Amino acid sequence: MTEGLDHLIRRIERIVVWAAAAGGIIVLIQMLWISYGVFTRYGLGKPDRLVTEATALLLFPVAFAGLAFSLREDAMPKVTMLVDHFSMRVQHVFAIINHAIMLGVGVFLAYAGVSATIRSFNSGVASEILHWPRWWFWAPGAVALLLFAFYVALRLFRLVLTLASEGDA
Repeated sequence: MTEGLDHLIRRIERIVVWAAAAGGIIVLIQMLWISYGVFTRYGLGKPDRLVTEATALLLFPVAFAGLAFSLREDAMPKVTMLVDHFSMRVQHVFAIINHAIMLGVGVFLAYAGVSATIRSFNSGVASEILHWPRWWFWAPGAVALLLFAFYVALRLFRLVLTLASEGDA
């Protein structure tokens, strides 16, 4: 059972890396576009109206694109000063609790992101200046949040299974 789960987690981790890379590409696009906007505003004296709105709309997908990757790399902030003094089994239980909390928050945010994507798609609302459909900006963030929630659920399931197998031994 754990071999199949580990294989699935490894496959999802490949997607997680690609999602983080996509977020990095969006950051590079924002950096170049903002630099262009600063140049046109102060160098040419003709501000580009698109820069502010586009970079603001790109903030949502960027904010969540690397969330699952940070979990994969164990880069989530946590305080372990007290937990490190407990036995390995108690630390494992704390890891399960931590992942359960992350799953709850991830599912809530995924629901909110998917709901916002569906609402913006159904309403047909477009950005004020760019005239691009707003769901184009909501959808990548919603997908990243769904990926995070699914990835956390898999890792939580693996933690629970390893705790149960430790108890059997």
